[in-house]
Amino acid sequence: MSQTNTLLNQVWTDVSNVMRLMFHLQPVTKDTTIKLYNDIDNYFRSRESDKIILTAPINKPITTNDSKQKDDQENEKEVDTIIPGGELYFYLKSFLKQYLTTIRANRNNLVDEDFLRFYARTWETYQKVCEVMNKLFTFMNNNWIAREREKNNNQNIYNVYTMSMKVWQEIFFKESTHFWVPTCLKLITQERDGEKVEISLIHLVAQSYVLAGFTEDDRKNKNYKTTITPSLSTYVEYFEKPFIKETEEYYLVESNNYLEKNSINSYIKKVSERLDQEEKRFKKDYLHDTTLEKLMPTVEEILISKHLDSIQEEAIKLLHAEKTGDLRIAHGLISRIKDAGKPIQKALQDYTKTAGIYAINSIKTTVSKDPKSYVEAILEVHERLSTIVKEGFCDEPSYRFAFDNACGKFINDNAVTKAPGSSSAKSAELLAKYCDTLLRKGNKADKNDTDKKIDQIMVAFYYIHDKDAFQRYYGKMLAKRLVGQLSASDDSEELVISKLREACGFEYSSKLQRMFQDIRISTQLTTEFKEHCKTNAYDIIDSFRIMVLHSFAWPLISTPACSLPHQLQPTYSLFTEFYTEKHTGRKLELIHQHSKGELQTLYTESKYILQVSTYQMAILLLFNKVENMRVESICDRTQIKLKLLRPILLVLIKSQVLKCLEITVNEELKESDIEDDYMIQVDENFKSKRDKINLNQAVKSVEQKEAEKDGQAIEEERNFLIQAAIVRTMKARKQLNYNSLTEQILPQLTSKFQPKISMIKECIELLVEKEYLKRDPKDKSLYTYIP
Repeated sequence: MSQTNTLLNQVWTDVSNVMRLMFHLQPVTKDTTIKLYNDIDNYFRSRESDKIILTAPINKPITTNDSKQKDDQENEKEVDTIIPGGELYFYLKSFLKQYLTTIRANRNNLVDEDFLRFYARTWETYQKVCEVMNKLFTFMNNNWIAREREKNNNQNIYNVYTMSMKVWQEIFFKESTHFWVPTCLKLITQERDGEKVEISLIHLVAQSYVLAGFTEDDRKNKNYKTTITPSLSTYVEYFEKPFIKETEEYYLVESNNYLEKNSINSYIKKVSERLDQEEKRFKKDYLHDTTLEKLMPTVEEILISKHLDSIQEEAIKLLHAEKTGDLRIAHGLISRIKDAGKPIQKALQDYTKTAGIYAINSIKTTVSKDPKSYVEAILEVHERLSTIVKEGFCDEPSYRFAFDNACGKFINDNAVTKAPGSSSAKSAELLAKYCDTLLRKGNKADKNDTDKKIDQIMVAFYYIHDKDAFQRYYGKMLAKRLVGQLSASDDSEELVISKLREACGFEYSSKLQRMFQDIRISTQLTTEFKEHCKTNAYDIIDSFRIMVLHSFAWPLISTPACSLPHQLQPTYSLFTEFYTEKHTGRKLELIHQHSKGELQTLYTESKYILQVSTYQMAILLLFNKVENMRVESICDRTQIKLKLLRPILLVLIKSQVLKCLEITVNEELKESDIEDDYMIQVDENFKSKRDKINLNQAVKSVEQKEAEKDGQAIEEERNFLIQAAIVRTMKARKQLNYNSLTEQILPQLTSKFQPKISMIKECIELLVEKEYLKRDPKDKSLYTYIP
């Protein structure tokens, strides 16, 4: 006997002994395994083996018309068994066949769950042993087996693990009935019914069909060299299909029976539990992952689709009742069925819109005096129903879109915006007024509370369609806070501006930012001017403070002229000279309505400080030299037009700083009651509980003029933006019909306002007149850009 045969016998003896130990679940030490691996390696690397490999003839490839039959009757003489590898390969294969045949024959008396347990445990042990053997014979897999398949084209030879799976298939899968599968399905039914069963048995049976279930097509696949990957067709045919059919029958019966005895709400919860249970089984390696993809649609069809109308009706009821927990469960079912959520999304949109309109209707009479109530009504509805979207509908985009759409509708189209003299921009105006209330001095909220409310304001701002109108209203109110030094906190003011910039871009907030910059520069400018006057020994008013505001950034209109009191003239003239030297070419223009100062009364028993506008100061200082003066004379001396003078006098008379013997002061007194020839005089009996009295009240006629200009400015700006969008689009596209042009410019504008179609048509016509566009003579809806 050659050394090679001696080594072969020694190696095989050791291999077979280790396999017997493992099949009998006896421990095999790590040292034993390592030694066996080295012995196998030494056998393949022996010198005699090298000589045989070098001199061995290569047999012709095996050819057969029926490869499966040929494989079953495989003859060891048809391969190069004289080359090391062939002998061990067939020794191993024969051993495995003998082991399975014997153990299978000895268990023929077992039935039902007993046989299933035998099958599963036998497979578990067998598969693990074969994995170990495959690693021990790595050298043979990579050399002899690879040589047989690639060079000799012997497709009936596989690596050790695949060969062992083929042996299992021959011994067990030749059973045409696969009678253990129904037993396995019975265990699954028992487990669904709440009984405790050995889940591992089901897993092991399924695993055997996956790993040992390759077919003839799998064997013929040229992509596999030494290892065959099963295509799952055996698993699908003998296990998966019966499993899914059994599941369908099970849930069909259960669902119908359950609904006969329980409410639809209870059924929804039951179905949710069942679906969770089915998915959790797969997380425990229950069956192959691909089965879940086929199982769930089947279960969903039986449990959900067949009862979808009832489930949808219940979901809508839960929405109206705002039962978020139950709604979330119902949504979980509905979301599994394609397009089943659309009726619920519409219901959410309708319910949100109705809730918003109802909330606004309940406070519509107080809105003009209390914009806070309007904004808080909006925010209350939004916060309450947003929670439902987030928790009840898992914040899914389609539901969030429906909710946002509804919020946009009720915020911009409600009883307040539809009121006589109002418009959709009313919401923007009221939101800006609420901001003004929050950010002015006198607001008792702490910083954290203010920051929170600013975040809430931005929620409402998101839904405002007329963002350009909000920009104008907010800018005007910010201007008044800054000019009047009425802001509660610069940090809060800047926080709002930064959030507006985040929401709408730099351009949207640039003017607001510039206003802040002007105030800082003005503070520095005032300091520099006072230093200049001190250096040059100029006599100025100590409390003088100037604000130089850029006209393009500040939404303040020029007010009618007024002759400055002579007490102010020197200081103002010095500053004008100082400023024009620093900034050549700039023109300063006083805004009297927003200028203010303080006067002290010297004629009253108690001394009072009167806070007045420049107009009021100019009028009151006249009475330092005269005791009384007619209205028309006041007009001449101050250069204040009568139309503006009357409302200013009305404030001073009602405050009892001035008096007119021809007038009785009461609530019904109005500016038209003041005649040109009425004599005005100081009321020496003036008294007040406060030492400092603010008389600087807005003049309604000026405010009305500003409001009218606001509306005109917004419309003009919108027309400009529409025209710019049209020209920009046409310049890029060259030629478009009316519908395409409208579709392309709308997205460019909706971030600032919602343009009406009529406005777009007017702008197109205007651009045609200006010869930016021309209309096609044959197709009036087709426009061409004129370079």
